Formats: sequence, C-alpha cells, structure tokens
Amino acid sequence: MNILLRKIEPSDLPFLYQWENDAASWADGANHNPLSQQDLRDYIESTTGDIYKDGQLRLVIHSVSEAVCQRSGLSSVSPQDGLTLGCIDLFDFDPRNRRAAIGMYIAPEFRGKGVGKEALRLLEEYAFGFLNLRVLYAVISTKNTACTTLYRNAGYTESSVLPNWTLESDAVIFTSFRPCRD
Repeated sequence: MNILLRKIEPSDLPFLYQWENDAASWADGANHNPLSQQDLRDYIESTTGDIYKDGQLRLVIHSVSEAVCQRSGLSSVSPQDGLTLGCIDLFDFDPRNRRAAIGMYIAPEFRGKGVGKEALRLLEEYAFGFLNLRVLYAVISTKNTACTTLYRNAGYTESSVLPNWTLESDAVIFTSFRPCRD
C-alpha cells in the first residue's frame, strides 16, 4: 500500500465527521463530545495547513496507486486519487523548543495493516527533516496496546508513566529525539 500524507480538503468532511464522532476512540483522545458537521466545516475552512500559523497540523493519511505516488508530493494528491485511511496530527506545537505532540486516527477497516507505521514514518520525515523539530511525543493509554506497540516498534522511548491519566487507565509518554540542523 502506497501511503501519502496530504492537506485536509472540504471533501474530507464525511470522514472527519465519522471519525471525530467515534465514541469508542474518545478515551484515547482529547475529544469527549460529538462534533457537528458545521464545527468540522468551520475547522476545515479556518485551518491554513501552516503549523506556524495554526499551532497544529492535521494531515490526511491517503492510499494511492504506484502511478499516483510517483507523480505526487506530500500534499498534492486529490481525495479522488485513492482511499482515505485516517489522519495524523502534530499539535501542542512549541516552535522555540522545536517539539510537537502526535495524534493519529486510523479508520477501523484499515487497522492492523501497517497504515499507522507508514503514516508515522512519513510524519517523522516531515517533522524532523523539514520542520527541523527535535522532539516528537505521544501520550498513549496503557490499554491501547496497538498504539503502544506501534511507538515501541518505531523506536520511541517510554519517557514517563502518567498514573490515572484517564478514568480508564494510566498513560505512557513516548518520545523520539533527533539532532537538529543549526
């Protein structure tokens, strides 16, 4: 599967509406209530896709054919060119200290197929290579074994345990460090 990360488009509204309202994922994220289509439409219209202006960046995880992959870059793929698999975010962006948190959602039908692993790899290339960040981190519930396995296998360090972080479980902070070009 050829995966690219691309900027959010208005045509992604149905996917975002479904994903943001997936109550089964609320325990693992910051959202704890339903979002309306208007809420999400407003977000799509207001985001610039510039992490320095918005303080965060949401990219859509998209699967495309080999031919589309060869002619496309990070965000020049049309939603009609393939399958929308999920989204991956950089948030809690701190440009002075060159760090950001990672959030990820993979649609249930694409879980366990390497989508998260490849999306994380692509996000790291962008964050460490282009944005010149030095730290990426994720706060993951200890009950979310798929994500804890993903971050461990990707070489992230378990930096800290957060006892009773959610009503359901403790959480672990996974971090990855890269030297910056100065």
